[in-house]
Amino acid sequence: MVSGNRLAAVKICLVLAALLTGLTACSSRPDEGALALNTEPVEGASNHDILIVTTRERDERPGTYFNGERAQEVNYAEVRISVPPAHVAGAIEWPSSLPGNPATDFVTRNAAYLPSETAFKARLNEELRKRPHGKRGAFLFIHGYNTLFAEGLYRFTQFVHDAEQSSVPVLFTWASRGKLKDYLYDLNSAAIARDALERTLTDLANSNAETISVLAHSMGNYLLMETIRQAPPKVRQKINRKIRVVVLAAPDIDIDLFKANLRRLGKPQKPFVVVLSRDDRALRLSRALSGGVERVGAFSNDEELASLGAVVIDVTDLEADDSAHHSKFAALAEFSPELQRALGNRSLTSVASIDGPRDLGSDLGSFVGNTAQTAVTLPIKIITAPITLATGGY
Repeated sequence: MVSGNRLAAVKICLVLAALLTGLTACSSRPDEGALALNTEPVEGASNHDILIVTTRERDERPGTYFNGERAQEVNYAEVRISVPPAHVAGAIEWPSSLPGNPATDFVTRNAAYLPSETAFKARLNEELRKRPHGKRGAFLFIHGYNTLFAEGLYRFTQFVHDAEQSSVPVLFTWASRGKLKDYLYDLNSAAIARDALERTLTDLANSNAETISVLAHSMGNYLLMETIRQAPPKVRQKINRKIRVVVLAAPDIDIDLFKANLRRLGKPQKPFVVVLSRDDRALRLSRALSGGVERVGAFSNDEELASLGAVVIDVTDLEADDSAHHSKFAALAEFSPELQRALGNRSLTSVASIDGPRDLGSDLGSFVGNTAQTAVTLPIKIITAPITLATGGY
C-alpha cells in the first residue's frame, strides 16, 4: 500500500507537470551576483533607496547578499537601485549581462548590510526626516511565493518608481527559495516569518512615520494576515492608528481561512483593497495543491469579498505581462494617485445610500494619467461595500 506521504508527493508532481509549461520562468532568473554594483553615471536615470528587513540567510557570494534559506535571526540592509531613463511602466528591464547598463537596465548602485534592528530604525527615521511634514510615510512591500531576493527587490523598485511614491520604501523579504517545486517550503517560510513581520510593523508604527501603506503580493498576503491575527490587540491598535491603506494583490490565501481570520478580527477600520484576477495561473496551481479550495486572489464572488469589508479591484480583463498572469498589480502602479482618488471619491461617497455591495462599473472610468496628462480608461472593475460596512465604523 502506498503511504499518505507518498500519495501527496505523487499528487504534487502530477499537478506541477500539468502546470509547469505556463509558469516556469526562464533559466536565467537573477540569483548569484544579480546585484553586482554598477557606478557608471547616466543622465536621466532615477535612483531609489530601499530599506530591507529579511528572514533570508546572508549570502557571501559577490553581488548576491541574501539567498532563499532561512536565517536564524532577522537581517537588515539598504540598497540603491537605478531605473533607466527609457523605463516602460509596469516592466523590469533586467540586464542581459552583469553588471548591466544603467542607460537601459535596472542596476544596483550601492548595497550594504545594516548591523542591527537599531541601525535599521535609525536609517528609517533619517530617511523620514528628509521628507516634509505631511509626506513622512513608510511604504512596506511583502513579496510572494517563488521569489528570489533580487526579483522581490526589483519588483518593489518598479512599483515605487511607477507610482511616484514619496514614502520611504521598506522591503520585507522572507525566505522563498524561488523554485516552483518548493511551494510547501515557501509556505512554511512565510509562517516562520510572522514574528519578524510583527516586529517590523511595530518598528514602523513606533517610528516618525506619519502613515504606513502596505502592499502584499501572493503568499505574502498569507504572511500578512497571519501576522495581523497573532498580534496582540494593543499592537494591532498601535499599527492601525498609522495605517493609510493595505493592498492585498493576488492573495494566495485559502478563502475559508481568510473568512475565518476576518471573523476573528472583525471588519477592518479601513477596508482592505483586494486586487484579484480569475485568470491567474499561479493561483490555479495553488488551488490544485490545496485541495481545490479557491484562493482569495482568484475568488469567484467579488460581492462576498466586499461584504466582508474589502474594496475589490477585479483586473481579470487587464492584459498580463507575465505568463502566469500573477503580477498584474504591477501595471496599476502607473495610475496609483488617480486610482486612489477614484477609490476615495467614488467608493466612499457615492455608495452611502446603497443597501448592498456596489459595482462601480465595467471599468474605472476616465481619469487623468500621471504621465500623459490625458484621459485614461483601464479594463478593471471596482466592487465596494456600502459606506457603513466599508469603514467598519471608522
